[in-house]
Amino acid sequence: MGLVARNDAEAFEVILERHANAAFSLAYRICGTRSAAEDVAQEAFLALWRSGTHYDRARGSVRTWALGIVHNRAVDSLRRSGAHDRRRVSDEGIEETLEAPERTDAQAIEHATSHEIRRALAELPDDQRRVIELAYFGGFTHVEIAQMLDTPVGTVKGRMRLGLQKLRSQMRGTEALGA
Repeated sequence: MGLVARNDAEAFEVILERHANAAFSLAYRICGTRSAAEDVAQEAFLALWRSGTHYDRARGSVRTWALGIVHNRAVDSLRRSGAHDRRRVSDEGIEETLEAPERTDAQAIEHATSHEIRRALAELPDDQRRVIELAYFGGFTHVEIAQMLDTPVGTVKGRMRLGLQKLRSQMRGTEALGA
């Protein structure tokens, strides 16, 4: 990464070759379409090339850092596409011609719960949050996560267990406050 930070194209090519498949796979699992995943992976590697000086070996492997960039870009892409779709529908006045879905109590509770889970996830340490997101939102197995993060499987399982315990504890606290 030191060479990449000094704009060494050959060093960047090595990084790209080593991590492109895992990056695309993660982007695809988050985005759900090949074209979006390709765009996200490309954006992520461009960001990696431009910000190579920001890599800190003490915080993790190059793979972990690269997949973190991919994850953030994929989530941003999903948010942008959702906002774009809502704006396009609103701009075209289509919302007036579409039948409105009924809002039920169950949907309202599900929405509130989803918000609480996202809030609780944001409070977790990055390493625990990342393995939980990869497993539950990305659909990856412990072994796949370990390979992507260049981390032992036992460490991934431990982070998952600790993170889930913290989430349960936080959610119980939320239930107690709401009751």
